[in-house]
Amino acid sequence: MSRPADGEPSVAVADVLPEFADAFPFERFNAMQSETLPALLETDENVVVSAPTASGKTALAEIAICKTLQAGGTALFLAPLRALTNEKESEWERFEDLGYSVYVVTGERDLNPRRAERADVLVMTPEKADSATRKHDSRRYGFIEDVDCCVIDEVHLLDSERRGSVLEVTVSRLRRLCDPRVVALSATMPNVEDVAAWLDAPEEATFSYGEAYRPVPLNADVKTYSHGDNAFADKYRRLYRALDLAEPHIRDEGQALVFVSSRQDTVQAAKKARDEIAERDVPMGARGEYDFHTDAADLDNDTLRQSVLDGVGFHHAGLSREDKDRVEDWFKEGKIQLLFSTSTLAWGVNLPARCVVIRDTKIHDPLEGEVDMSPLDVLQMLGRAGRPGYDDQGYAWIVCDRSDADKYRRLLRDGTDIESRLAEDLDAHLNAEIALGTLRDVEDVMDWLETTFYYQRARAAPDKYADDGDLRDRVSDTLESLVDSGFVEMDELRLEGTPLGRLASKFYLRLDTAERFKDCADRADEDPEGLDEDRLLAAVAGAQEFDSVSARSDEEDAVAAVLGSRADDLSAGQRKVLAILRSSMSGTTPTELQSDAWVIKQNALRLLAALRAFLDRFAGPRAANLARRVKGRVENGVSADAVGLTAVDGIGPGRASNLAAEGLRTPADVTDAGVSGLQSAGIGEGVAERVVENARDLPDVVVEWGDFPDAVPRGERELHEVTVRTVAGGARAGIRVTVNGHEMTAKPAYLGEATVPAAAFGGDADELEFAVEVTFPELPLPPVVDTRTVRVE
Repeated sequence: MSRPADGEPSVAVADVLPEFADAFPFERFNAMQSETLPALLETDENVVVSAPTASGKTALAEIAICKTLQAGGTALFLAPLRALTNEKESEWERFEDLGYSVYVVTGERDLNPRRAERADVLVMTPEKADSATRKHDSRRYGFIEDVDCCVIDEVHLLDSERRGSVLEVTVSRLRRLCDPRVVALSATMPNVEDVAAWLDAPEEATFSYGEAYRPVPLNADVKTYSHGDNAFADKYRRLYRALDLAEPHIRDEGQALVFVSSRQDTVQAAKKARDEIAERDVPMGARGEYDFHTDAADLDNDTLRQSVLDGVGFHHAGLSREDKDRVEDWFKEGKIQLLFSTSTLAWGVNLPARCVVIRDTKIHDPLEGEVDMSPLDVLQMLGRAGRPGYDDQGYAWIVCDRSDADKYRRLLRDGTDIESRLAEDLDAHLNAEIALGTLRDVEDVMDWLETTFYYQRARAAPDKYADDGDLRDRVSDTLESLVDSGFVEMDELRLEGTPLGRLASKFYLRLDTAERFKDCADRADEDPEGLDEDRLLAAVAGAQEFDSVSARSDEEDAVAAVLGSRADDLSAGQRKVLAILRSSMSGTTPTELQSDAWVIKQNALRLLAALRAFLDRFAGPRAANLARRVKGRVENGVSADAVGLTAVDGIGPGRASNLAAEGLRTPADVTDAGVSGLQSAGIGEGVAERVVENARDLPDVVVEWGDFPDAVPRGERELHEVTVRTVAGGARAGIRVTVNGHEMTAKPAYLGEATVPAAAFGGDADELEFAVEVTFPELPLPPVVDTRTVRVE
């Protein structure tokens, strides 16, 4: 492993990358960057670099990208957070100015395949890259196979409990697909050699830089507080401890960054800190600056607007992009001297402070309950201490209970090895690879195992992975379990994903959840009339993804108010999930449940989409349509009468509810009402015109009975055909014909137009009630039912 020599001279950018000199915001590489240049520019080897926060790792990514662009290749940059992908899009306009295309691919934007295919630099999160590599053989995502160089920012994310295994399998899959050069960048980690071995980076391309390369030396320590019986009061004890640590630096014209556990805590801590700072008479704030006062008035958040004038701010993912940008700029300019933030600010946004305090080492996770903050997050936060060019020393503290003090002191002294998290979801990831067709036989499976960081880490530290036994046996047992559970078919040594396995992979489901959804679909197929909203919502609320959700005592009262005695077979946490989903359908989530509602609802919407697909595949369009309407109600908070309107582009929840109150329930109703009818319902002419036009893109069903008789002689049987078509947009549909409530015919079709047989048989009944029901499994439209009565004479 290469370790740079002391006093390594810096290299001018123009000397080694003359055509890209304008792409860098400086003229000379620092000593660390200069040391890595030969490995990055003069070889095609994979490179691994471990270095302290703020030491200049971003430039290493840019050097690797420049080499790729010189060769006419495509570079992929994997950023740990979606916010950082957007930041790179702004920063790397420098590449755009040189004629190269930078394209950010995130889940919040519609993918433009042509732009992605033509991009010179792609920017993604690991999750989006996972999705792209899973769909690599589709036209939309085929661009992922053209990647020539993959830069992994913050590769120590491998040790993240939730996201580490995603990064691990995505990189392994990408290497199998197109074998790009890999450049992995990390904060300081003791076992950088393991990452290098995983990525096949040779010793001369593996670099480990110690604290001597931190631009500002860091003084980090642990401080304890007196723990009480009241968790709420403990927060304020820790806050006062944090202010004690920050105050001397603020008085000395420094700045302090305090990390807390939640969005709400950033706001509450900022409010309390303003009062406490005023009580202590700490000179802060810029209320006398007219321009700053004027700029602050433009903030979207009312509380933030008042707080920043006193020199105190807060930052979290729930703020508008504009508010976050202003807070970051004002902190950099020194107008905000004390900033409260959640952990997301630690991962990449360049916002250092002289003093950093971690007030909360435990966080409330809506899906997991109260958990310890990961060691990775702790070290990332502490690394923000010290402003290059301003401070000679950075100061960082962890505030914790005495019982945890030794644990955090060891973390500060020894760091933390990066471990693999693949074992925790091995069955789901192995199923995904087989479902995708990347593993076609048992030999492929064993080869794949050797491409994982899990395999490398277990070889390097067998004692830590002893519980997993022999990894080949572990994988073999997991494969056997997948076959026995119906996720994988094995013909001798050949492997193939089943419909169950492919659906589990497509929707990123835990396998227990996939089996639960398959059972729900099988029961719906056997008893179609028994499927209702309650059963669908209970299937989702009881999913394994929600197993760790907990309910506090005040939440349990709110849950009981929503559910009554329903779903008593679910745990308290799962009943909480069900109550959030049930109340979301009407847009009336109780206050006590709102803090966790957003995260739970977003996960539930993904699971509802998955359940709809399971029902479509194993129970048919009718059941799938019910699930799609339930999802639409949970997502939009509208009634059953209004949910069909949400399929129309331009009709949101409020407008859908208003139109439903006027008797309009479907896109066809909107088309029939026309512009004038929508204007009568309170919609402006311009919007009404667009809405009516968009409604015409959705199905408007007509049932044509043809020569179907009004009467049939008793004892005779006549076979007829009924035509079902749309006079507007087309869509996949399910058509079902019943007579006196008994199913006669059921068939899938694409409308357009379709014909279905209907037999009129003069039996014992005096009257036959025929019903044609049309459902759309992918749209939240209510079923269309048309009836015809036939007398038996």
